[in-house]
Amino acid sequence: MARAMKVAIVDDEADMRQSISQWLALSGFETETFASAEEALKTIGADYPGVVVSDIKMPGMDGMAFLKRLMSLDNGLPVIMITGHGDVPMAVEAMRVGAYDFLEKPFNPDRMTELTKKATQSRRLTLDSRALRRELSDGTVLMKKLIGSSAEMERLREDILDLGQADGHVLIDGETGTGKTLVAHALHAVGPRASKKFVTISCAAWSEDQLSMRLFGPIEDGAIPLIEDARGGTLCLEDIESLSHSLQSRLLTTINDQGSPPETRIIAIVNEHAPDKTLEDILRPDLFYRLGALTILCPPLRARGEDILTLFTRLSEQFAEEYGCDAPQVAAQEAAQLLQAPWPGNVRQLVNIAERAVLQNRRGSGSIASLLMADNEAAGPALTTEGKPLKDYVEAFERMLIDNTMRRHKGSIVAVMDELCLPRRTLNEKMAKYSLSRSDYT
Repeated sequence: MARAMKVAIVDDEADMRQSISQWLALSGFETETFASAEEALKTIGADYPGVVVSDIKMPGMDGMAFLKRLMSLDNGLPVIMITGHGDVPMAVEAMRVGAYDFLEKPFNPDRMTELTKKATQSRRLTLDSRALRRELSDGTVLMKKLIGSSAEMERLREDILDLGQADGHVLIDGETGTGKTLVAHALHAVGPRASKKFVTISCAAWSEDQLSMRLFGPIEDGAIPLIEDARGGTLCLEDIESLSHSLQSRLLTTINDQGSPPETRIIAIVNEHAPDKTLEDILRPDLFYRLGALTILCPPLRARGEDILTLFTRLSEQFAEEYGCDAPQVAAQEAAQLLQAPWPGNVRQLVNIAERAVLQNRRGSGSIASLLMADNEAAGPALTTEGKPLKDYVEAFERMLIDNTMRRHKGSIVAVMDELCLPRRTLNEKMAKYSLSRSDYT
């Protein structure tokens, strides 16, 4: 869901504050007004969810001093300065200090709206980028993203916590779309190098010469090679299977020169290899044994059982919130089809299906079955998926139904009992059976 942006209007003249606020409110912005810079600073700080519109000439702390204070708090905060006629040199100086732009009185209200819209878009991107960086450095947040209660996911989380504390290099294998990059970030974030850099590069995205230069140098533009940039932290090599034999040899030499524990931990991700090939066939043996001493295998989605329904529910709820509509209700037959699908694209394919299901539901047409059929036809020969006893399908659907209903009613036991026509004792027993806790929904 898009982040709501505010516009803080700072001006000592009440009429001007009110005029700007009314105009921007009519243009769809959420505004808040302040009569002085000192008053505004009680509310505006780092990561303020919006932008600032401020007059330059104000009693007490003037606009320039206010701008400098804001830039010291958060240099990514867009500040639009309002200047009187003849103050343009001061406005230019404000731009040098860090102002987003300036408007000269009397200004065109439409120009104000246009500038504010661009500034809020820029602010949203900045805050989203910061949030992403925080997520990728927070082991707790990343582990929560590895959703699922299947034995396969429990084992994966345990492997991440165990290997995250180790100092050796790690090799991550698994089918496309199983979340290997997320696992690599999590390995770094839960370990002792979490405060150090996590540097990543795709070995398939560059020519051999370019990759050699970016990894080992020399780099002509003054940037440092990635092996140096990641020193003390983690270097993640995606598509390691694309690394040429000569670069494999150079990487091996670098690893050997680092000693133990390594200065830079390497996490290598294998993204694609033929079914009849092993990892030893892809990498030269000496490099494989250095990288593959610690390995993690990301499980395919088709092996994760009712995790499929849990993921589909969470994803469809997120997309429904983003698109401002209701999430599709999954019928028993559709739940069985989701569980039986081969999922050649794994979680990445499930994300696409969930988004398209929400869009279909918004239009009031289509079905989950038709989406699955179209996806599997496009994917070509399907991977096999093992059949399950009817009891497993029934239990998976039952768990999903209780989970969805609890979410919809925000943990209200009475409302869930009424909707599902279940007595209190039966509902409690089923929630215990499926490890569902009311506290997760309130």
